[in-house]
Amino acid sequence: MATAVKNDTFEQEVLKSDIPVLVDFWAEWCGPCHAVAPVLDRIVEEQAGGLKLVKVNIDEERELAERFGIASIPTMILFRDGEPSVSVIGAQPKGAIERTLGLTAA
Repeated sequence: MATAVKNDTFEQEVLKSDIPVLVDFWAEWCGPCHAVAPVLDRIVEEQAGGLKLVKVNIDEERELAERFGIASIPTMILFRDGEPSVSVIGAQPKGAIERTLGLTAA
């Protein structure tokens, strides 16, 4: 299950995490965001504790959206060791998201 993060919890939940963190930048009004959410839940579930999912509502956390240059949503950024490593923009099929994030064999 995804954790909602805010500017004041982002460092602890994402940057200081011991495991990779997938950050989903989304908004309530965004249809594709809602479409991709269950796909992201499934990806994280299948990683069996090796990946954490957090959500950032860009309408509520504009500072975080600006900090990471979010221009369109949904945008998912994978953080490893506190650094953004790869991103996926737009609702895509599960396999495409996993390949882009490097979570499965190509």
